[in-house]
Amino acid sequence: MKEHLVNAIHQEEERLKELALFIGHHPELGHEEKLASGKLKAELERHGFRVESNVLGLSTSFIASYASPKPGPTVAFLCEYDALPGLGHACGHHLICTMGLGAAVGLKAAIDAVGGVIRVYGTPAEETTGAKVPMAEAGLFDDVDVALMAHPFHRFEKSGSSLAMDALQFEYVGKAAHAAANPQDGVNALDAVLQLFNGVNALRQQLASHVRIHGVITEGGKAPNMIPDYAAARFYVRSANRPYTDETVRKVLRCAEGAALQTGCTLKTSNYEYSYDELRTNEPLSETFTKNLIALGVDPDRIGEGQDHGSLDLGNVSRRCPAIHPYVQVIDEPHMLHTPEFRDLAMTERALEGMLLGAKALAATAFDVIAEPSLLQAIKRAFRQRD
Repeated sequence: MKEHLVNAIHQEEERLKELALFIGHHPELGHEEKLASGKLKAELERHGFRVESNVLGLSTSFIASYASPKPGPTVAFLCEYDALPGLGHACGHHLICTMGLGAAVGLKAAIDAVGGVIRVYGTPAEETTGAKVPMAEAGLFDDVDVALMAHPFHRFEKSGSSLAMDALQFEYVGKAAHAAANPQDGVNALDAVLQLFNGVNALRQQLASHVRIHGVITEGGKAPNMIPDYAAARFYVRSANRPYTDETVRKVLRCAEGAALQTGCTLKTSNYEYSYDELRTNEPLSETFTKNLIALGVDPDRIGEGQDHGSLDLGNVSRRCPAIHPYVQVIDEPHMLHTPEFRDLAMTERALEGMLLGAKALAATAFDVIAEPSLLQAIKRAFRQRD
């Protein structure tokens, strides 16, 4: 039966390649992905999926569904299609979304024989205000049995972990004054931001090694002869899990409050992006994907253990349903994501062939989940144990 889904993807490979190249050549930032989402929805409708647009009021989001006549599990493929500012598709999201679509098309060719539901989630803005976060909070994954996606990379990796993350903004308000004529009348907001950075830098020594805190000054004043009455900074605070991230955030907030007290400024704190939870890889589901990669001809020695590659909004989904996020090799040179080199190579024929391999492995894994009740039981048991 898996031959049917592999053949179905093979029959569509030229259209899938054209789709990936189109999206790659037309990069769009998060929540602006009108061309990408439009192309994906049109292709899904062509294959008989029912498409719901503007999910949760997000104009470039969608959920496409196909229900076989027989009842069965619900499997979800997740598509990302936002680009990076100034770099375009240097994270390979044009391959991710086409991989998910191809997997759904392949599985549809075989699902009527075993029963079940296929969903394709169009999830905008993974790089910033990831749509998976409000989707998960709204319960849109609560009835999903497994959620699957794969990420392009320069090597194969099993689904691993990611860092939980909070995006914090600190705004200080002081009092303007002439920096030479009457500095004693001013309250320097920039000094507060600098003290915040000093406090955070001192804090690092007392934090676990898996913590990452990095920030920038977004506003530091208008002219050197004026004491700034407003200054602001933005930070990402990350760690291996949500509880430790929350604890670290509380410490960073105290550094910010201390900086306000030292300088006499007032402080406003806020979250400028959604908070991401850590990815909880479902190991039985991950093992199934690895087996399918091997069955498709990948040398097991080329598949490395999962590693942390930053923060993912899929982490929030993985708290709602079993999920995986493996990495599929699409280039042969060791260039990292978010680089011009990866972006350019991700548009080559080699990368497109890697994308098709990933689509076949995703579809085959979803088929195994549907066709093998004992596997789904093991997946659900592992999911409950993580909680």
